[in-house]
Amino acid sequence: MIVGQLGFVVVGFADTLMVGRYSTDALAAASFVNNIMTLVIVSLMGFSYGITPIVSALAAQRNFSKIGSRMRDAAFANMLFSGALMLVLVVLYFFLDRMGQPEHLLPLVRPYYIVSWISLAFVAAFNILRQFADGLSEPSIGMWLLIGGNIFNIVFNYFLIYGACGFPELGLLGAGISTLAARVLMAVAFICIVLQIKRFRTSVESFRASRTQSAGIRSIFKISLPISLQSGMETGSFTFSCVMVGWIGAAQLASYQVMVTVGMLGFMFYYGIGAATAIKVAGYAGLGDVVNLRRSAFASHIILLFMALGASLIFYFFADPLIGIFTADKEVITISKTLIVPLILYQFGDATQVCYANALRGTSHVYSMMWIAFVSYMAVGLPTGYVLAFVVGLGEVGVFLSFTVSLFLAGALFFARFLHHSRP
Repeated sequence: MIVGQLGFVVVGFADTLMVGRYSTDALAAASFVNNIMTLVIVSLMGFSYGITPIVSALAAQRNFSKIGSRMRDAAFANMLFSGALMLVLVVLYFFLDRMGQPEHLLPLVRPYYIVSWISLAFVAAFNILRQFADGLSEPSIGMWLLIGGNIFNIVFNYFLIYGACGFPELGLLGAGISTLAARVLMAVAFICIVLQIKRFRTSVESFRASRTQSAGIRSIFKISLPISLQSGMETGSFTFSCVMVGWIGAAQLASYQVMVTVGMLGFMFYYGIGAATAIKVAGYAGLGDVVNLRRSAFASHIILLFMALGASLIFYFFADPLIGIFTADKEVITISKTLIVPLILYQFGDATQVCYANALRGTSHVYSMMWIAFVSYMAVGLPTGYVLAFVVGLGEVGVFLSFTVSLFLAGALFFARFLHHSRP
């Protein structure tokens, strides 16, 4: 599951690395668009995460036929949700020039935005299938597809960004087209694989035979929407922070993208363990085994804290090569180095909030996740970032320092709610 989660971030990692080598303006434009798209993609992923505890609990009870009928409702609910978010992005497209970003970046931003938007439907389809397979303890399917998709994306990035091997030199747009093609192939391949695996046959047949139920769709929304809002507000704090950094300048925006991408590598390691925790907790919740439910969450927290320590040491001792692989621009490198310590500071808060947010997801007690996310990221994190950046005058460093405040606060509140909902 860790490798699968890393596969998600490697798409952005490869695009950032290869676009950063093409030009600083392309890197800055990618930063702006990718942060918007990442907010939507994480919201889509968060909504699909509502599938996992349902499938895991039913699998623990060996009720595979019911999994199929619940998946039909879940698929319909997820496509409705993705359609709504894509409609919001259509409206946002017409306001890109009013978001305070450097004007000379807009000709790069607009076509990349459109291609990235098209790919979201295939991201949503992949997410639905992945949560179904993960809930049945088959995470290797998503892992291998993500690895294959990333290899495809990296190869065609090289062809389309730089115009290699007779392909047109499209720069940033080439990265977008390559990512779109990879996402289409991954979604289609996942459908074919699910239809072929014998273990899934009962659920697939039930999926085909059942009818979409409005009550089932509503129940999916009740579980999935709070998770999506929590994930979206967490990612939204990084997206809105990106917009604030764009008010400072293009070099600062490029540096922000570099360091957020580096930090996402650590986050996806954490989230691989977190996703596994949700599945284990959901299984024990389905069996009513509160003792092992808690043990799974606490064991996960210990693993994640050691992971955060390892990530912090890597960020500190390998800062120069990590930054250097993204860009050769001296100004961007200099600014990025000032963000290393703030990046390290929030790792342990990030690991803690990932652990107990996913543990809550496994118990299906998800409503508290919305207000915790709102308080931590929107009410506290963003204002703190603005004050530190523009009132105190710390600039992009102040924005990064605000993540420490919001993530530690979220971790503490998620932990408290998990203890409350998992009392023997």
